[in-house]
Amino acid sequence: MFRSVPDEEMLKTAHLFFYVADEGGKSLTLGSRVLDIHGDSILASGSRSDIGDWQLHLFSEDVSGVHYSGFKRPHIHNLSDLVQANLAVQARQFGHLQLSDSSDDSPNILVFQISARIPFKADIVFLSGTSTRDSRVEERASRLTGTSLTSLFSEKQKEFDNKFKKSFILSDELGLEPVAVGKAALGNMLGGIGYFFGQSKISLPSTSTPNAGDNSVLYWPAELYTAVPSRPFFPRGFLWDEGFHQLLIWRWDVYISLDIIGHWLDLMNIDGWIPRELILGAEALSKVPEEFVLQHPTNGNPPTLFLALRDLISKLKKEKFAATEARDISVFLDRAFVRLEAWFKWFNTTQAGKEMGSYYWHGRDTATTRELNPKTLSSGLDDYPRASHPSEDERHVDLRCWMHLAADSMHSIAELLKMDKDIKKEYSSTAKLLSDFELLNKMHLDTANGAYCDYGNHTEKVQLTWKIVETGSNYPRRELVREVLEKPVLQLVPHLGYVSLFPFILRLIPPDSQILESQLDLISNKSILWTDFGLRSLSKTSSMYMKRNTEHDAPYWRGPIWIPLNYLIVSSLHHYSQEPGPYRERAKTVYNELRSNLIRNIVGNYKRTGYLWEQYDQKKGKGKGARLFTGWTATVLLIMAEAYHEV
Repeated sequence: MFRSVPDEEMLKTAHLFFYVADEGGKSLTLGSRVLDIHGDSILASGSRSDIGDWQLHLFSEDVSGVHYSGFKRPHIHNLSDLVQANLAVQARQFGHLQLSDSSDDSPNILVFQISARIPFKADIVFLSGTSTRDSRVEERASRLTGTSLTSLFSEKQKEFDNKFKKSFILSDELGLEPVAVGKAALGNMLGGIGYFFGQSKISLPSTSTPNAGDNSVLYWPAELYTAVPSRPFFPRGFLWDEGFHQLLIWRWDVYISLDIIGHWLDLMNIDGWIPRELILGAEALSKVPEEFVLQHPTNGNPPTLFLALRDLISKLKKEKFAATEARDISVFLDRAFVRLEAWFKWFNTTQAGKEMGSYYWHGRDTATTRELNPKTLSSGLDDYPRASHPSEDERHVDLRCWMHLAADSMHSIAELLKMDKDIKKEYSSTAKLLSDFELLNKMHLDTANGAYCDYGNHTEKVQLTWKIVETGSNYPRRELVREVLEKPVLQLVPHLGYVSLFPFILRLIPPDSQILESQLDLISNKSILWTDFGLRSLSKTSSMYMKRNTEHDAPYWRGPIWIPLNYLIVSSLHHYSQEPGPYRERAKTVYNELRSNLIRNIVGNYKRTGYLWEQYDQKKGKGKGARLFTGWTATVLLIMAEAYHEV
């Protein structure tokens, strides 16, 4: 049922657009009296093998007019463009914005426009299992309208509210507005779960097809059940986002979460690699810039699914699940173990660095002349500054910490399933190596400021300079070109930001270590990461702070506030505030202030705009990037509920 919102100053005519489409390409039948609207009108009908015959009904006494357009297209991703073009023609010819009341032959997409003076009510009912000989079709349809539907909505709302209270325990001190935002965040994330089918485009080794124009191959036809970061802007699966999504979803319905994780693991190739970004089908492909379409089997993505799996394992050990759920989770882990093991070993071999216990993200461009700092898309942090000159000598501290989480999780699963002692020992040894505090500090600690840094071939004297570039035509182009003013040397990379906090995030720092105090200083320093709206992604002291990476690439992870990383940092602040040690009270103070800042800013933005945002401005806290970003930004609900990931 649709209700318009009345204008208190004057009554206006409102236009509501909606569509029905058969992605299988089957023709849809338009209702015989669409333009002659009355109390109950059949707008369209059709038939499918999975649901049988169906009808689309419109019930309304308020609607003054209905218009339509029918299209025959192989996919629907460009539907908005089709509708706008149709309206533009009508506006030019007749001076009004209404659909053309025309249709292609055998259309598989029907778009409807209903018009009425507001306020008005209209019910649109999709009824499956219909028959032309069924005299009760109208009666069946009417039961899905009006007060009966409103009553059903109320019941479902109560069910949702009751389950929400049990799944996410929120303090009364938060107030009503944060709770409403938390419900919207969860509801939109659940509403964004979708099923996708298609084939990804995968790159081939450069030597396998010499002189080939398109050095790629299609992955096998695959299906994916997944949440998405943003339905309008990123309607596809992202591997590292999904781990954060599942931190919420398993708390709501553990079976949905296991199903989604299983789908991702089923996308693994024979080597143990999972594509970083799943672009399945024409609609998903239409939203992806060409440079990001090709997936590279040499490049990984943070194994964040282990965040959710680690939570499940911890809750199993503490007997927090009902007996049936506990059994089903154990069965899932047993079946998934072979894939999880292949995934771990792929990382542990292909992403390993030169030194024992070191790792580096593959996929950085070693020959770029356009990027100020070659992007590290595989890390998930895109333009976050790394070593200026990518090489095999690099050591990335965040990947080392992700590998510790993965190894420790694999050991916990092996223990839970009572696996062979050699399997348990293998993962235990790797986790022990990666949690070796002295080795971590030797590889990554900048002792001058108590911060952890990447290591690599680096110079700070790199800049973008405008130059005239020959293009092979009569018209040279003026472009921003990377200019290196000093020979790079192997060193710690002096950029402080989210990456610097990963040993803190994964709780590898002992609670009595003075380095923990340095980490708290780093977090709470307003000249470095602290703002009144959350922690910025890169320190104000960094030479790359808010710098463009190319002429066309604005700063992304170079200052703005990102909620998933803030969630991880808040989680660890909460952990250290509970651990005995000299910095316990300091951690508690920083935790309370940061948590309060994040909740206040996100709720305030939602109140002003009606959206959760992809990121937030570090100066004024304003929402930035994609709006309706109810993917990992929804982890604010976990911050509200103080429901933090286990390590």
